Amino acid sequence: FFLFSMAANVLEEDSMEQDIESPVTIHQPKLPKQAREDLPKNISKECAKRKIQRYVRKDGKCNVHHGNVRETYRYLTDIFTTLVDLKWRFNLLIFVMVYTVTWLFFGMIWWLIAYMRGDMDHIGDSTWTPCVSNLNGFVSAFLFSIETETTIGYGYRVITDKCPEGIILLLVQSVLGSIVNAFMVGCMFVKISQPKKRAETLVFSTNAVISMRDGKLCLMFRVGDLRNSHIVEASIRAKLIKSKQTKEGEFIPLNQTDINVGYYTGDDRLFLVSPLIISHEINQQSPFWEISKAQLPKEELEIVVILEGMVEATGMTCQARSSYITSEILWGYRFTPVLTLEDGFYEVDYNSFHETYETNTPVYSAKELAEMASRAELPLTWSVSSKLDQHAELETEEEEKNQEDQNERNGDVANLENESKV
Repeated sequence: FFLFSMAANVLEEDSMEQDIESPVTIHQPKLPKQAREDLPKNISKECAKRKIQRYVRKDGKCNVHHGNVRETYRYLTDIFTTLVDLKWRFNLLIFVMVYTVTWLFFGMIWWLIAYMRGDMDHIGDSTWTPCVSNLNGFVSAFLFSIETETTIGYGYRVITDKCPEGIILLLVQSVLGSIVNAFMVGCMFVKISQPKKRAETLVFSTNAVISMRDGKLCLMFRVGDLRNSHIVEASIRAKLIKSKQTKEGEFIPLNQTDINVGYYTGDDRLFLVSPLIISHEINQQSPFWEISKAQLPKEELEIVVILEGMVEATGMTCQARSSYITSEILWGYRFTPVLTLEDGFYEVDYNSFHETYETNTPVYSAKELAEMASRAELPLTWSVSSKLDQHAELETEEEEKNQEDQNERNGDVANLENESKV
């Protein structure tokens, strides 16, 4: 027992040392999240840094795995989409297996028909009319099945008119073979013509930037199309992925918030011939309204950008996606220009597509900048309004004095008239 306890202590110390030296995380007991957060944080700074888990990867693939799906029969109800979504190696395997299984299945039936009719016992008998001429075993029946379904027709094996069951089987195999051909060829065609490869030629800048544009703080990123064939009806959208806790205490781990990139002005609809810089104005409706340069690295958020449009060559809808986490958002930078005017045409230099340069940008949030601007305008507004109020008061006082003088003069005239009457 003593040796066992010593060994356990040694293993525990080794595991603790490995955990401390490991750059990933420390293995903690299985506790609720709130309890884990309340534990004393005596870990090194490198271990304390948590890597932000992406919701959408840079290549556009969603980093979500569906587990514990019990209703798997739903995949079979939409078998065509299931086959299209499979990887190429599984798709090709199913393609080969479907044809092979149908050939073997009908080859077995052709062999059974020949065996039950006694054609195997009369091989070489010129007086006997078989169901299928020159069918002498399972291999020949399998070859006849292939010839029938693929309509090759070598002419060596042929069905005779003395076999009604064979004629019915020929009709069934011809119809089912046509259905299998249409289904599998259609599946392969859709998979080949999928616009996923077209989306790979739609590129997003590696980083997003925050800087001033037209006197306003803006979040910007760049998109471009590497092909000469254009994306028709291209549009851009952006989503902010961030955890949120409601007023009622409900925790939403991946809350999605729209980021306005020109929806109301029509700037989200793109004519994507050359690279474009997509801008989001940080105003009171923006989720970045209260975020400053110092606060940005502390935020655990992700910006997902989605570019949609139709492929001009095929007319199919294409969608390209990318994302930016806080470490990929550069404060106080702008994108390097990539468009130059040459002799009779514009040239795009994609070597500078991802490059940025530093520019003078306030480190304050948009809210703080707005408050500073309002405070700067406040004394001017106050002085003008106060002067107007003072001028109005002076005019009122002068009118009152004039009215009193007029009343006094009227009173004196009335007294003189009374004295004269007396």
